[in-house]
Amino acid sequence: MIISCGSKNGDKKSDFSLNISGNKTEFKQNDTLKVEVINKESKAIDSIRFFLGDTYLKSQQKAEPINFDFSKVLLGNQVFKAIVYTLETTDTLQKSLKIMNQNAPKVYTYEIINTYPHNTESYTQGLEFYNDTLYESTGQYGRSKLIKVDLETGKALNEIKLDNEYFAEGITILNDKIYQLTWQEDEGFIYNLNTFEKLGSFAYNQSKEGWGLCNNGNKIFKSDGTEKIWILDPVTLAEKSYIQPTTNTSIKSKFNELEWVDGMIYANTYQFPSVAMINPETGGIEGIINFKGLTDQLGNKDDLDPQNDVLNGIAYNPITKKLYVTGKKWDTLFEVKILER
Repeated sequence: MIISCGSKNGDKKSDFSLNISGNKTEFKQNDTLKVEVINKESKAIDSIRFFLGDTYLKSQQKAEPINFDFSKVLLGNQVFKAIVYTLETTDTLQKSLKIMNQNAPKVYTYEIINTYPHNTESYTQGLEFYNDTLYESTGQYGRSKLIKVDLETGKALNEIKLDNEYFAEGITILNDKIYQLTWQEDEGFIYNLNTFEKLGSFAYNQSKEGWGLCNNGNKIFKSDGTEKIWILDPVTLAEKSYIQPTTNTSIKSKFNELEWVDGMIYANTYQFPSVAMINPETGGIEGIINFKGLTDQLGNKDDLDPQNDVLNGIAYNPITKKLYVTGKKWDTLFEVKILER
């Protein structure tokens, strides 16, 4: 497969091309990419630098075959680039590749350990424990709130209502600050944990919408409904990079509520009773938790809209090591144990 791109010298055709052996455009995580820069005019080369996306891979001084190990690269849609430097020109050669996870996700099911009341007026968009206390963000225009919740009773211990023009989405809590997304308003809010006083706001920039948030203590992760989960700077909230949740066969999207659980991102797929376990380093989907049948345990299941009042709410208490899930307008919050099928 020969691919070439023009040089920086106007519209002059490049003297170099990129040969990817096997005519492959799709790879698995542990595959080896065999590539060669073709020097058609035998020009003197100063150096060639190789990149996958914006990640530097390696350099060489000659146009000769070279292999790349894909064991630790980011998964999903990627662009492979070779930048060829000569005394006269700088030529950029590139090819779009798709890199899949090596293995199929493991499949998990669940066991209900305990149940707690959940407010049926709460259109749950974000759910998170912090210092052994539960916080919830609820959506819909004119009804969006940020709530501190009593786990045992489901009652609000503290809450504020957002202005009617905002549709609240996911939340995460870091360093005693609550970060809350809005859906299509291109703006997130920052609150004081104890008083719920609004401290500021932040813009989305590259991401399309606001869906879910979580953090690992150093980075904030944000979903926007696309195949990307953005990685935000915890201080500036700038979108620095992203991962693409990927199985061994496809790149997935529509991840909604996010939760950080023991080194993995748990993400539910909007309108589906499932939660993906995502490797935050590569984007690989390592497992799928099937929550089918959970709505049968609700007391108000017959009152729900099956298209909208769906599973959406994952909260992990790192102190007790307990995992909780609920949904939009569900009357129950479930403590669950995850079991490999």
